[in-house]
Amino acid sequence: MARITDVVPKIIGAPLLGSLRVMRWIVILSGFLMSFTFFAVVIIRYGFGGDLFAYEEWLLAVCFWGFFAGAVLASERGQHINADILGIVIKNPRLRWWRRFLVLTVELVVTVAILYWGYLMLAEEIGKYPIWKTTPALKIPYFTWRLSIFLGFFFMAIFSAAYLYAHIRGFDVETGDDPETDEAKQEVNT
Repeated sequence: MARITDVVPKIIGAPLLGSLRVMRWIVILSGFLMSFTFFAVVIIRYGFGGDLFAYEEWLLAVCFWGFFAGAVLASERGQHINADILGIVIKNPRLRWWRRFLVLTVELVVTVAILYWGYLMLAEEIGKYPIWKTTPALKIPYFTWRLSIFLGFFFMAIFSAAYLYAHIRGFDVETGDDPETDEAKQEVNT
């Protein structure tokens, strides 16, 4: 089986691979930074009786970027949260194909709708420049984590479209959300 970035045209697949590398580093660094920060907060607060000033404000941005980068990685692997049990119940290969097509189409439509709302959120924020909403202590613009929301849904929409494209074209790609039984695979091959 191929990865989803291998079955889309190279002009799309190559930049996606680069963005996935960046997303992995964002997840790694944000996870490390969150762990280190909470460790430091405990040591400073309970060990020295002090307080780490406004760590919640800058850590909020780190959490948003880490969360949405992780969501993109899960979307790329087809391992995002899914409540579809019909893939297990339906054994007919033709019905399985149509079920998967319907699920991928609905997923793409919903993701694009949320992406559009994310765009509206960013456009509103940019339109208010230089009077952006900011955090109280450090004055970090809300734009910093709103951008992560938009970019996260942007890449999730791209991967949803890529999976739909691969499904329509009949490419066999790795996916975590469609567990096929050995019996179903044998029925397709016969």
